[in-house]
Amino acid sequence: MLLDTPICDFGWKAPDFTLMDPNGRSYTLKDQLGGKGLLIAFICNHCPYVKAIAGRLAADTKELIAEGINVLAIMSNDYERVAEDSPANMLKFAGQHGFEFPYLVDEDQCVGKAYGAVCTPDFFGFNKDGRLQYRGRLERDAKNWPPVFRKIARQDKNEEQNAESSYPHFALDDARMGDPAGRNRELVNAMRQIAKTGEGPREQSPSMGCSIKWR
Repeated sequence: MLLDTPICDFGWKAPDFTLMDPNGRSYTLKDQLGGKGLLIAFICNHCPYVKAIAGRLAADTKELIAEGINVLAIMSNDYERVAEDSPANMLKFAGQHGFEFPYLVDEDQCVGKAYGAVCTPDFFGFNKDGRLQYRGRLERDAKNWPPVFRKIARQDKNEEQNAESSYPHFALDDARMGDPAGRNRELVNAMRQIAKTGEGPREQSPSMGCSIKWR
């Protein structure tokens, strides 16, 4: 099912958690909330929307990390239902795309539910106090999206077979399927603003992707 994220609930407090990466290393929210904030991205391996932006997400977050903004990714899907999302495949996916952030397994899906995550990708930008300031998309790029969107959609027919008829054409660029040249890096800009001022932009556009696979 194709979903988009709700509007940002400014000031919502991030629930604490402890999660492990596929290698068994433990991470907590408390330890990851740095002086310039924290980006949490709910992603997975199989979703065509995540696959389409994975390289750009890796590059953008590399810049943020270099600027002192912390980044975590969480995989909340039921990987017994979707084998491609298994922890072993998480390691492969992260290596393939050059992720420099921890990619964590939400084994019992409690974190995804506590955060109200709805789709992959779903981005949460928090300030240094753990208050939500961004719940938007990676970027805006409306160039050449229609043929690319159709190509991506065919990769997961069970997820997206009705996507083009379900969403008006002007909204489909939310899926970030177009040419990356000249894109407006909304997530990067928002996180930099949060790091500087503690507050995110008041105008935000939702992310869009495959629904999280709940048990």
